Amino acid sequence: MAECDSERVGAIYRTRDPVKNLRIRVWLQRVTPSALFTHHVVKPVIQHGQDLIEMSAFGTTTSEGVTNGYRTYDQEEVVVGWQEKLFSQFEIDLFKNEHACQSPLDFQYHNEILSLDETEERKNFRIFTYTDFDRYTSMEEYSQTMTTSTNETPSYLAERMSHVRRRRQERRITEGKIPMSRIITWEPNEEFVKNNHVMNNPVQTMYIMGDLGPYGKLGQREDEYVLCTIKMDNNGVLSIKPDFSGSKSAYRIETEGEKKDLWLYTINNVSITVQKEDQDKEKSLFKNLYNRHKEYLNTLVGEEFETPPLGALKLFVNGEIVSAQGYEYDNLYVQFFVELPDNWFCSSKQQLFGVTQTCSTKVEDRENVAYFSYPFNFEMALRSEDQPEGFLPQWPVLYFGVHSSDFWQRCRIEGYGYIRIPDSPGSYTLTCQTWRPILPGTSEMQRFFVGGFHELEDMTYIRTPSTFKGERLSRFGFRTKTTGTVTIKFHCMQQCRAFLDSNMARKRSQNVLERMGGLSHQASLHSVIASFGQAQQRMHEARENLSKDLLHTHAFLEPESAT
Repeated sequence: MAECDSERVGAIYRTRDPVKNLRIRVWLQRVTPSALFTHHVVKPVIQHGQDLIEMSAFGTTTSEGVTNGYRTYDQEEVVVGWQEKLFSQFEIDLFKNEHACQSPLDFQYHNEILSLDETEERKNFRIFTYTDFDRYTSMEEYSQTMTTSTNETPSYLAERMSHVRRRRQERRITEGKIPMSRIITWEPNEEFVKNNHVMNNPVQTMYIMGDLGPYGKLGQREDEYVLCTIKMDNNGVLSIKPDFSGSKSAYRIETEGEKKDLWLYTINNVSITVQKEDQDKEKSLFKNLYNRHKEYLNTLVGEEFETPPLGALKLFVNGEIVSAQGYEYDNLYVQFFVELPDNWFCSSKQQLFGVTQTCSTKVEDRENVAYFSYPFNFEMALRSEDQPEGFLPQWPVLYFGVHSSDFWQRCRIEGYGYIRIPDSPGSYTLTCQTWRPILPGTSEMQRFFVGGFHELEDMTYIRTPSTFKGERLSRFGFRTKTTGTVTIKFHCMQQCRAFLDSNMARKRSQNVLERMGGLSHQASLHSVIASFGQAQQRMHEARENLSKDLLHTHAFLEPESAT
């Protein structure tokens, strides 16, 4: 359409300033026919203007053209705003006639053109614009090619994308509305991939055009040339082609036809500079906004952490059921719960049980592994007040059972296991070996063909039943079979008032319960070991004394027997 400079490359900017503040000055000038100075380089004289910020950060100069002594026939300079409509002579002649108007936009243009004729405030003649709503924009997007080849054949994706008008879409999703279609397609076919492989990122487009026809014959569509293309998306990314001129030489366009004319034009960003007072006011406004938001968050969280009551220990557990491997059947899921021993309590809203999603297995190192990555969290507290000095508190235990389910909804128990929650703060990754009960006879055949399982009525039977009150627990005759393993991660945090005592700082390397006043299992164990060591020492001393007495008695009796 036109012969342009090879230096007409685009640029991409990112801005947080509203795009409505963008202002662009376009200077256009025609010089003598290009045949007279084909080999000359024509540059306009650049006059430096004020420094610009915000939207004006894209350029820092404005320019007015003087062609190094060459005679000029036509010249025009216009400042254009974002999506500002400047009518061409062709549009003025077209929309003046009300019968040529078809859409509401055409009638709007008709009224604006009539008002321009009445006020005679038209500021442009050759330079005009096509906004995002004009027909030219959609046609230009449709006619774009993917390569520079003249024999390009559009691909399927290119044809589909050419029909998509990437416009700003203001769609509001109704709260609580659930899409009826499937969110995830596990087995997409080729047709599904073709229909859904279409990008639709909303973009607004604007074209700055130039009517480069001869004087007195403006309004011909074949004389319209694109001077600049500007696109803006919702993410604040502004793309402009060609880039702002700045201190570079003017861009050139050589028209087609018998009389080839050479046109020069520059594009510069002249967005209004924000005054220092406005900047300070904006900073103060944001500062006050952030301070209010900070105060609001403080009211939600509180200025201080909630401290547990005196003589109590809070335990926070954030965990994850990572994986299960080595089981006989596929489609595994895990049921689990936490048993609180005596003197432990939790909130009534706290759920101490859960079940994971069903997960398929895959082969890794000759083992069938199912990755759950199922998170859980518990918050518990221990009361240690009003307890005797030799009291040994028990720690919560996590019980779990691994189940499987097949295509026919036949459920089977794959294994039982338990893990005692670590009694020290920190991160732990623990692996537990599981087992399942078996019965003699046809139980395994029933498990294979019919499904079902012999389930424990009380899962605490895995360890010590919660209802057991005796001294000895017999499991004689109870047959089990070793199955797979379950990997669980624990991230434990503990909170207690005793941690704030400065005298307890020297005992940080010891167990947490020892810091609560010598009520820990470890402290009791140390005391028992110390007592046992003292008893051993006393027995050793007694043995030495007894051996000395025996030697003395033997020495006393030996002379008497000789006589």
